[in-house]
Amino acid sequence: MTEIISMLYIWLKSAHIIFVIFWMAGLFMIPRFFVYHQESAEDSEEAAKWVDRESKLIRIILNPSIVVVWIVGLLLAWHIGAMADGWFHAKLLFVLGLSAYHGWAVSYAKKLARGERTLTGKQLRLFNEVPGVATAIIVILVVAKPF
Repeated sequence: MTEIISMLYIWLKSAHIIFVIFWMAGLFMIPRFFVYHQESAEDSEEAAKWVDRESKLIRIILNPSIVVVWIVGLLLAWHIGAMADGWFHAKLLFVLGLSAYHGWAVSYAKKLARGERTLTGKQLRLFNEVPGVATAIIVILVVAKPF
């Protein structure tokens, strides 16, 4: 198994980066969709279209991406022996946080689909900053390996 991973390492690493980009794109888009959804009239045709868009974003981009990111990421971490490194533990903590954010987004999309609008547009715009900040910290941890 290790030999196969070694041969495919650069391709696995590339896949990890590509799917992280897809995942982050989805995490950046979904709160904006929520803002536009909430600004539409309740029970309108426009609101129904936003439910469909949110559902497709989750089903086609977000959920498949998070699965690939986790599987390939853990495989790569195991292969290079990063599991014992402090920078990796910190990265893992932030990736867990992004995964929780993903879960929150999926659950909020379901709330909006039911007509429940529990957050304001301003709150959703603030939530939109979470993946950007987390991603910046993760990149610094991976590139600089400060500890």
